[in-house]
Amino acid sequence: MIRISHLTKKAEDGHLILRDVNLRISPGEVLSVIGPSGCGKSTLLRCLNGLTRPDSGTVFVDGEDIFSRDASLPLIRRKVGMVFQQFNTFRHLSVLENVMLGPVKLLKKDRSEAEAEARELLRSVGLGEKADIMPGHLSGGELQRVEIARCLAMNPEIILFDEPTSALDQVMEKEVLGVISDLAKKGMTMVIVTHNLEFARKVSTRVIFMHHGEICESGAPADIFDHPQQTLTQIFIRSYSSLLFDITSKGYDLYKMNARIEWFCQRYHLGQRYFTLELLVEEFLTKLLPFTGDIHIRIFINEDKDVVLEIEQENCTSDILGNEALDDISLMIVRGVCSTIQETGLEGSRLLHLVLDRQRD
Repeated sequence: MIRISHLTKKAEDGHLILRDVNLRISPGEVLSVIGPSGCGKSTLLRCLNGLTRPDSGTVFVDGEDIFSRDASLPLIRRKVGMVFQQFNTFRHLSVLENVMLGPVKLLKKDRSEAEAEARELLRSVGLGEKADIMPGHLSGGELQRVEIARCLAMNPEIILFDEPTSALDQVMEKEVLGVISDLAKKGMTMVIVTHNLEFARKVSTRVIFMHHGEICESGAPADIFDHPQQTLTQIFIRSYSSLLFDITSKGYDLYKMNARIEWFCQRYHLGQRYFTLELLVEEFLTKLLPFTGDIHIRIFINEDKDVVLEIEQENCTSDILGNEALDDISLMIVRGVCSTIQETGLEGSRLLHLVLDRQRD
């Protein structure tokens, strides 16, 4: 359905955003594009429907070069719909009128036919009861579902999603991802730029990992997430499933740290475990001060799906748990919420490895 050949795009300062990208997308395929911020994911997506013109290379949609002089971008964009991060609803029109607008103005459909189809599309995304209200009364998740309904109203052959849940909280994100999952089950061809790796694993037929404007690795979700072959892919997957803190002074931001712990636990559906992690991290930081050296904290999920907390203190030669400042209450807290406690000496530092007890969430 889409064939990309030697696609290259430079920024105004000459920086390469896309570097000789080659890609084929087949009908019915759900392709997720992952990678660090600034790696060219969104630019690649915008090239696929002509919103961004590359400096060199070609994009073919159904065999047609969309950047040729004879190509009609409006016609191509009917085939290649796009849902953006931002909500682009017309606030002076009702939800129903927003969905009807394209079919009436561009496809020249009869208003009664367009209204019947729009109401059915809104029902399909769970907004049947919201058809006649104004967009200002909708949540972010509902607005994004309106955007999907508007896109579907144009009967596209493929839909491009540019981080459609980046501006949403966890509940709203699930609403939108649920709709996208249903579209995948119905065989809609989709390309999804996303930072939600768990969703990419579940919904995709193929995943590509981008770095510095290049496709570094491509494969089935299980291959990319469980057995990545390239070092850059391995580092990205590992860093995404870990939460790292480097404490270099007494002036660390505990509130920001706790917020990131909560966000991490929500992303991996760990329930109330973030309370336990917050408690452990705060207890150790409080009792380990004053510093003998920098403290490095890593929270991750191991192969057995256990939640692990590792604390490394530099310039420390005595056991962390043997610290005289660590009173009986602190030890009781640590031992009460951990199933495994291991402490090892590294070169000039100590490492504490804690596995949270699943029975004590």
